[in-house]
Amino acid sequence: MPPTLKEPAPPSQEFVKQSSLYQEFLAEREEILKHKWLESERLGYDIGFERALLDWIRKHREGWRAARRQQLSHQQSGAAEPRS
Repeated sequence: MPPTLKEPAPPSQEFVKQSSLYQEFLAEREEILKHKWLESERLGYDIGFERALLDWIRKHREGWRAARRQQLSHQQSGAAEPRS
């Protein structure tokens, strides 16, 4: 089957992709995938996304969200740490 041309996303989809809720979802998903990889490496087998999700929520979500809120509030107030 030949590759199809990717059509531009409708404006409503672009709005969703730019929304803070969607950006938060993507950031959280990335952390869960990192956790999945680390735990799978530690245990020596793929633990799967669902197990990683539940484990990450139980162990790390609250702290991650608090740190993310603090980081975002600093960025919005212009008090972000300078990067090295």
